[in-house]
Amino acid sequence: MRIALVNDWLTGMRGGEKCLEVLCRRFPDAQLFTLLHDAGSTSPIIERMDIRTSFLQKIPGVARHYRKFLPLMPSAVQRMTLPRDIDLVLSFSHAVAKSIPVPAGIPHVCYCFTPMRYAWHMRADYVAPPPGETTGSTVLSGRITRASLSAAKKLVLDSIRDWDRETSDRVTHYVAISQTIATRIREAYGRPSKIIHPPVDTEFYAPAETPREDFYLCVSALVPYKRIELAMAACQQLGRRLVIIGSGPEAESLRAQAGPLVEFRGWASNEEIRDHLRRCRALLFPGHEDFGIVPVEAQACGAPVIAYAAGGATETIVAANDRLPGSGRFFAEQSPAALAEAIAWLETHPAQFSAQLARENALRFTVENYETSLVGYLEDVLREWRPLRYDEPQVHVA
Repeated sequence: MRIALVNDWLTGMRGGEKCLEVLCRRFPDAQLFTLLHDAGSTSPIIERMDIRTSFLQKIPGVARHYRKFLPLMPSAVQRMTLPRDIDLVLSFSHAVAKSIPVPAGIPHVCYCFTPMRYAWHMRADYVAPPPGETTGSTVLSGRITRASLSAAKKLVLDSIRDWDRETSDRVTHYVAISQTIATRIREAYGRPSKIIHPPVDTEFYAPAETPREDFYLCVSALVPYKRIELAMAACQQLGRRLVIIGSGPEAESLRAQAGPLVEFRGWASNEEIRDHLRRCRALLFPGHEDFGIVPVEAQACGAPVIAYAAGGATETIVAANDRLPGSGRFFAEQSPAALAEAIAWLETHPAQFSAQLARENALRFTVENYETSLVGYLEDVLREWRPLRYDEPQVHVA
């Protein structure tokens, strides 16, 4: 199979890059197209690929400030050129990778992490003025209010959303990472999708003969929709210690809100994350996630997970209740009180958590299962594919 791989950007080793890495190992001779590449920021398997970038790569400092260049990303991806001597294009997309122009007659499978969340389903987290600020009251640089900046962002995101919908037919087959994302793809693009869950390295993330300690844990990018402030407030309410592993644009704001029981570890290696998952009292997962690899890694290490009852977490966690044991506990409202109540329930019902059940549940999401399912699907697409004429409806395998 001659394949071209496409990824939004390569600036770190996050969940999306873990999905990409498996295909890079499977197809080491493939070309990898991406808007920009921060050399050395991903795994050796990805770094050794033939990586082709867009004009954004030439902008000084773009790897650190790429989010600011969102308005240029549609133009950047549209100017990229894929080779014609390929059998299939596989894009890994949560932003613009799915919209890359594809040579005529070539199938394009998009492994979709989500339709662009800041243009579609989570816009409020990106354009709302700061809490408590009155519209038009704060002047920046003597001219522009924060409210007008939010209005400008809305116009930009409206335009990008329209472009995102218009270019959605450049994909011939969608693969969703969860039922949550399959629903979003249908709502945003009017298209069906096949569900293939992301991979988790359950060999690396495994239990150890290490006693559980008296602290709770968050492992997350520090961005608004992750809702780390809920975990901080709930632990403060209960007087519990909280360790936060991760970095991001919200770090300074969160540190300013934190009390003495909150410890920020910043960026950490996989080994350090695994060590904390093996020792924590439970992982706290307060955001509304598309899938959520970290809760599965926690369960693979035998740790309980306390998660918001929405999104991908509902597909990866076995809920404990008064009658049946589980791998974690859900809370129904994104508030400190609801999260604190779930923490207190787990503390008073320790017998309702099963480390063995958590480990067995995590084994549904192995790297081997992911690779077999996705590569098998690509082979099915090629077997059933035939170029479409302009005068006939498109047929989807999913």
